[in-house]
Amino acid sequence: MISRRTFVINSGLATAAVLAMPSLAFTMNKKEIGLQLYTLRDEISKDVKSTLQKVAAAGYTNIETYGFSIKDQFWGISPTALKKILDENQLKAVSGHYNLGSFLYDGNTIELIAAIEAAKVLKSEYLTIPWVDEPFRKDFKTIASRLNEAAKMCKSSGLKLAYHNHDFEFQKQDGITGYEILLKETDKDLVYFELDLYWVVRSGNDPLKLFKENPGRFKMWHVKDMDKLNQALNTEVGSGSIDFKTIFKEAKQSGMKHFFVEQENNYNPNSFESIKTSYDFISKELL
Repeated sequence: MISRRTFVINSGLATAAVLAMPSLAFTMNKKEIGLQLYTLRDEISKDVKSTLQKVAAAGYTNIETYGFSIKDQFWGISPTALKKILDENQLKAVSGHYNLGSFLYDGNTIELIAAIEAAKVLKSEYLTIPWVDEPFRKDFKTIASRLNEAAKMCKSSGLKLAYHNHDFEFQKQDGITGYEILLKETDKDLVYFELDLYWVVRSGNDPLKLFKENPGRFKMWHVKDMDKLNQALNTEVGSGSIDFKTIFKEAKQSGMKHFFVEQENNYNPNSFESIKTSYDFISKELL
């Protein structure tokens, strides 16, 4: 029989061992490298099945969808059909980008309800809002309020709500940025953030500073590199000017649970080779 004293000692040693290896949990969790499918928008709009087969062949296990609409669903196929293709290729749709413009601006829930149902069929964890149309970027307090509402609806359906940034959120209005308003006015227990590292750097801001000031808020990242000669262009991860090694060291402080490679342009020599180059760099150099 184990004495109480022996149990306490052994428990203490086990706890100390876990605390001594904080990077182990991070490494194990981040073996699943994700891809934002917008990277392959020209290919997937023509042939969903073969495109996803190539994504899996490149090594990716997670994906993030985009482009869902009530009329066209996902590139002309239903969420159920897409889930079947994902399962066949051992891919998981951890997150999806859903344009909820009508809800953000006037509270109309039609798009939101449809998005929630699609995300549930895909068994996603996050429903992510990717964009705010230009006319509505002057009222981030209202947007924050809508995010809180949407997050409650998502939670009741077993989903989490996230917000994905570009660069316009970092423009100041009356001495405060839209992004600061979103971080301040949203419920930190309900609204999460997907930090697009490229757009943070492109806007002149420091991801590490955001992590320090808002620990744990950034559950997802977009890992998208910046061309060394032309900041308006992307490039394969590890080939550009963003210091991902330093950023990844602070993943725990960020709160990051998932990340997705994204490249919107400047593929070398083509988009499929580009996602493979990014995957290889991340798996060998960052994880």
